[in-house]
Amino acid sequence: MAVACAVPPSIDDFLDLTTPEQWIEEACGRVPELLLDHANCELKAASTALGFLYRYPDRGALAQRMSKLAREELRHFEQVRSIMDDMGVPFERLSASRYAGRLRQVARQTEPQKLLDMLLIGALIEARSCERFARLAPHLPEPLGRFYAGLLASEARHFEHYIEFARSECGVESAEIDARLTELKRIEARLVSDPDPDFRFHSGPPQ
Repeated sequence: MAVACAVPPSIDDFLDLTTPEQWIEEACGRVPELLLDHANCELKAASTALGFLYRYPDRGALAQRMSKLAREELRHFEQVRSIMDDMGVPFERLSASRYAGRLRQVARQTEPQKLLDMLLIGALIEARSCERFARLAPHLPEPLGRFYAGLLASEARHFEHYIEFARSECGVESAEIDARLTELKRIEARLVSDPDPDFRFHSGPPQ
C-alpha cells in the first residue's frame, strides 16, 4: 500500500523548483544507491552542525540548536544504516555531490557573510531533503515509504531554524538576507533541474 505523504506548504513555498519527475523515477529504480548516499548525507549533516558548534561556540542559542541537530542527524544516520544492513547494502563513503559542493563553493569567506551564507545554504539543503522525502515516500515500498514520511515529520522545521538564525545571528539587514537567499535559491534550482552525471540524493535528473 502506498504511503500518503505531501510536501508541507512551507517547504513548497520556500523552494523555487519542484524536484523533476525524472529524478523520482530514477531514485525508485536505484534504492540501494539512494540509501547509500542518504546515509552519507545524514553523516555530513551532523558534521555540518558540529562545524557551526566549533566555529561559533560563543553564540549560545546557535550552539545549543546545532548540538541538538547533530544528535538528531546522527540518529537518522543510524536508522538509514540499519535499513541498509537489512537490505544487504554495504556502507562506503562518497565524495560530496555536485549539489552540495557547488552550493558551498559560492559561500563567501569573510564574516558575517560566511555565517549568513552557510546558514542559508543549510536551510536550502534541509528544505530540499524534506521535499524529496515527501515526493519519494508514496512511490517506495511501504516500510521505506513510511520511514521517509517519518523523517519528513521529524525534519520539516529544520530549514526554518536555519533561516531564523540567519536573521538573528549575523547582524545583517533583512533586505540583504532576502537578496542573498534569492541568489542562492536560483543556484539551487539549477542544480536540481540540470542533468547530472552522478545519481545522488540531491542530484539533478539523470543525463
